[in-house]
Amino acid sequence: MVYECARKRWHTIRYTGAGSWSAFCPSVGGASVNFNSNHDMPSITAEPYAYELDPAHCALLIIDMQRDFLEPDGFGEMLGNDVSQLRRTIEPNRRLLAAWRAKGWNVIHTREGHRPDLADLPPCKKVRGKGERTIGDHGPMGRILIRGEAGHDIIPELYPAPGEPVIDKPGKGAFFATDLHAILQHQNIRQLIVTGVTTEVCVNTTVREANDRGYDCLVPEDCVGSYYPEFQEAGLKMIKAQGGIFGWVTHSDQILAAVG
Repeated sequence: MVYECARKRWHTIRYTGAGSWSAFCPSVGGASVNFNSNHDMPSITAEPYAYELDPAHCALLIIDMQRDFLEPDGFGEMLGNDVSQLRRTIEPNRRLLAAWRAKGWNVIHTREGHRPDLADLPPCKKVRGKGERTIGDHGPMGRILIRGEAGHDIIPELYPAPGEPVIDKPGKGAFFATDLHAILQHQNIRQLIVTGVTTEVCVNTTVREANDRGYDCLVPEDCVGSYYPEFQEAGLKMIKAQGGIFGWVTHSDQILAAVG
């Protein structure tokens, strides 16, 4: 099969799914290119302007929906936070995740936590906040934010399905000291729908890291949450400010309406 484009003959070498073809052109030194036959990509109402979704090159990235952050008696509540501010995000995340899975699109989860020996835990992070119990200490759901403990795991409502990658990260951003970027590159992902908690910390950090690496991020405001309403508002404003300096903001209803 040959695709004629700009007076060059692009020789198709394989179909990559979702209307996409990978091809090369001998006349320009064997350069490769991806063609997409789905010209009508879903347009999602968003701020600062519409987000053109390319499902074949997009992943739903769910940040840190962990028991220690969202459930009563977890680390978040131990710090004096109102976990209901985060739990309101569970249902819209569940609906969005179900839609993504139904279409067979890419889903990735993250968890913040540390090695049991604490070798990857900076001393400043361990002591910051000066709480009675800190990361690595024993809490109601095992050692706080330690990989393999019950509190470190993702809540049952959004538990990863077989085949969905789970990124264990030691920091706030999902790219720092993880293989997330490699996974996205290997799957030819260029867009991220970023959800999870908390808006001003791990979500914002991840969106900024993604922006610096060339990903277009869309954040559904009802699928991200903060313990502090004022931080929720500020965190979203910073993402969409100045013409979308870090990305786009929308509501999950707009995404679901666009993808059908």
